[in-house]
Amino acid sequence: MFDQATLAIIFAGLMAFSTLVYAILDGYDLGVGMLLPLNNEKDSDTMIASIGPFWDANETWLVLAVGLLLIAFPTAHSMIFKALYLPTVFMLIGLILRGVAFDFRAKAAFNHKPTWNKAFKIGSFLASGSQGYMLGMYVMGFELSVSSIAFALLSAIGVSTAYSFIGACWLIMKTENQLQQRAIRYAKRALIISFIGISLVSATNLIIDQSIYLRWLSSSVSLLLAMIPLCVVALFVYAWRSIVEVENQALSNEATPFLACIGIFILTFLGLAISFYPFIVPNQITIWQAVSAAESLNFLLYGALFVIPTIVGYTIFSYWVFWGKVEDLRYY
Repeated sequence: MFDQATLAIIFAGLMAFSTLVYAILDGYDLGVGMLLPLNNEKDSDTMIASIGPFWDANETWLVLAVGLLLIAFPTAHSMIFKALYLPTVFMLIGLILRGVAFDFRAKAAFNHKPTWNKAFKIGSFLASGSQGYMLGMYVMGFELSVSSIAFALLSAIGVSTAYSFIGACWLIMKTENQLQQRAIRYAKRALIISFIGISLVSATNLIIDQSIYLRWLSSSVSLLLAMIPLCVVALFVYAWRSIVEVENQALSNEATPFLACIGIFILTFLGLAISFYPFIVPNQITIWQAVSAAESLNFLLYGALFVIPTIVGYTIFSYWVFWGKVEDLRYY
């Protein structure tokens, strides 16, 4: 049906879409987990309830993205996870810890509940930090040096803060009264740190990689590409103003900060994709060099065209059903 070069672009696009949706959806619930208070049981129950109907389905997108990488680009899959074996283990430990803590905090003896809250919070930090570290190592081409590890650690902090930012915006939208005011304070701090982190990572990318520098600053489309960072800055300003307006009860739509944050995630991801296209392993393998045989991918494309719309439909339906302010926590 399609030739191998076209299939490489199709599957790279599907994988990028799955990764972006995962970063947004699981990003906010990891952020809520990191912001979980350890000294306020009522607020921690409300925060858990706000992500309860969605958090496990959100992780489906991570499984889909990794599956697409394995099926469509097996050579790249092998190289990436061989280089990222240890942070991947930490990420899985974090995700498992969150899953166990989510259920056990409701069924454990009363005096054990704070321990499971801590486990949920630690698991959220572990998963977020590991993902940020892996992103940093990917950007650095999996080079094992002091500067690469330092950049990856900076990326871990940046991604964790960005997840906290979108998590706080989610709580602004889903909660009320004192918890909403606390979420506003979280969001304002996380917004500032996220802006600094994205600026530092973007500047570092331009400095360390000559090809990225030439693409963004010396190519024929530089002026067009400049719109992306300008829009990101505008969205940060808009998000700040929206948060302040919610704080002053002057904004009727409390979803606005969350939507602005989604815009920031999309544009930041787009900038990352533009920087590295067509490489799937930076400066080593392109999507056309790593793609599987056309015969198998043409067959698998039928499955992907069924599975992905099904997951999109289920995701939209679940958010439509559970939209609105959060209700009391229930585990049944």
